[in-house]
Amino acid sequence: MRQADMRHEITVRECATPRHTTRYLAAGLADGPLIVFVHGWPELAVSWRHQIECFAALGFRVVAPDMRGYGGSTVHTACADYAMAQVVQDMVELLAHLGRDKAIWVGHDWGSPVVWSMASHHAEKCLGVANLCVPYLPRGFTLDSLLPLVDRNVYPQALYPAGQWDYQCHYQESFEAARAALEADPLRTVKALMRSGDPEGRGKPYRTATMRRDGGWFGGAGIAPDLPRDPAVLSEEALAEYADRLRCNGFFGPDAWYMNMERNAAFAAAAPDAGRLAVPVLFLHAAFDWICETRDSQLASPMRALCSDLSEAVVDSGHWMQQEQPERVNACLATWIARRIDLEERTA
Repeated sequence: MRQADMRHEITVRECATPRHTTRYLAAGLADGPLIVFVHGWPELAVSWRHQIECFAALGFRVVAPDMRGYGGSTVHTACADYAMAQVVQDMVELLAHLGRDKAIWVGHDWGSPVVWSMASHHAEKCLGVANLCVPYLPRGFTLDSLLPLVDRNVYPQALYPAGQWDYQCHYQESFEAARAALEADPLRTVKALMRSGDPEGRGKPYRTATMRRDGGWFGGAGIAPDLPRDPAVLSEEALAEYADRLRCNGFFGPDAWYMNMERNAAFAAAAPDAGRLAVPVLFLHAAFDWICETRDSQLASPMRALCSDLSEAVVDSGHWMQQEQPERVNACLATWIARRIDLEERTA
C-alpha cells in the first residue's frame, strides 16, 4: 500500500462560544477514545502533525486546537485575556463541543501548564494527562515557582539571578520590545527558535539566562538571525504555516501568556486537594532542553511529590520534542496509554 493511502483525513473545524472561538484539527474515528493535543509558544496545532497521524491510525479520535492568540483561534486584545483560567475554560468548552465528558490530554511547552491545570481543576474530565518538557508546578508556571528550582551550580546567583528564566523577566520589563524583535521577521524567528537539541549544552548557562543583559531577543539585534531551516524539526510546509500565521496575528497573543503570573498563581492556589493529582500522568523529559532542564536540577521535584500515578521517560531531543523525535514520543505515549489508561472509562 502506498504511504498516501495510509493517511487519515485531517479536517479543520471550529468551536465557537460567546466568549471565544477555537479553531482545531480533527482526525480519526468519530467514536474513538479522545486525545486532545495542546501546543505551546509560539506554535500551532500543526506542531502535533506527527501525533495526529499516528494516533488516528491507532483508532483514536484526535483533536489539536490552535490555542487562544494563535492561528485561526480568537486573538484577544488584553494581556489578562491570556490568563490560565481563561485558557482552561477554552478547553472545557472544546470538550463539551466535542460531545465528550473525558479525554486524554497531552501538552507541550505552555500547553503543559494548561494540561496540568485540567488535571488539577477538572480531574473528572481527564482519563489521563501527559506532558512534554514542562513538569507540574502546583503553584503555577510562574517565576515564583521557577526561581527556587534553578540549578545554582550552572547559574550562580550573582551572575544569573533569574537563571535560565531571565527571558521571562524580559517580558515583564520590556514586553513591547520583546514582541517587536519576534515580529520583525516571523520566518526568521521560527527558523532561529525551532532547532534540534545540542547535547553539548549540558552544564552550561543557556542564552535565555542573559536576555536582559544582552538587550533582548537575539542578542539585542532586534531581529532573528537568518539561519537555515532545521529539517530535523521543521518541514517546509510547517515552517510556512507558522510564519504565515505569526505574520498575520503577531506575537501579542503568544507573548501575553507570560504576563499573568499573579493571576495564574491565584488560579493554581484554588485547585482542590492542594493541587495533588490522582489521574494517570506521563512526563517526558527532553534530554537536551536547556531551558526546561529536568535531569540535573530540581525542576521536576514538585511533580514527583504531588502525582500519585506518575510515569516518566527521557527523550533524546531538544525542546521541540514532538517534532524532533516523533517516533519516540509516539511510542512513549502509546505504551503509557496501553499500560495506565482505562479506555473503558471514556464517554462516547
